[in-house]
Amino acid sequence: MLAEARGGDREALERLLPLVYDELRRIAAGFLRHERPGHTLQPTALVNEAYLRLLGQRSVDWQNRAQFLGIAAQSMRRVLVDHARARAAAKRGGMQTRVTLDDAHAIAPEGDVDVLALDAALEELAVFDPRLAKVVELRFFGGLTNPEVAEALGISVATVDRERVTAVAWLRRRLG
Repeated sequence: MLAEARGGDREALERLLPLVYDELRRIAAGFLRHERPGHTLQPTALVNEAYLRLLGQRSVDWQNRAQFLGIAAQSMRRVLVDHARARAAAKRGGMQTRVTLDDAHAIAPEGDVDVLALDAALEELAVFDPRLAKVVELRFFGGLTNPEVAEALGISVATVDRERVTAVAWLRRRLG
């Protein structure tokens, strides 16, 4: 189905969703678990919004399940960042949305990371080294394991380990 979707078959993508929905909902719940109390997005809404964005993509190049989940997680991250920006704009610079990532203590000692600041830092990291940013995105936002990240990026698990350590150190300095 991924190959069919890559070929532009929208129906293949629609058939794929029920097969990966539980995994996408788990990723979404992980994102939202540490959001501020009373957050207006629920896991189902986050999955649906991310799915609509996936449908809207013109050219897709999903090679495997791990890469698809990574792209879906990136889409969820974008939804949350857009939501946080809209909320901050609505409050004219008011309190920004904060998330706690499972491994956030590696990036920020207090474990609480501003999603907008993290997004900006990841954008900067992507300019410096796109693969380092992708490793962080797949691990922290996508919830993928190191072997899944290695498979998605076509690199070794040892390389994922090294690049994760490098990226976390870079982000810690940037978010300092």
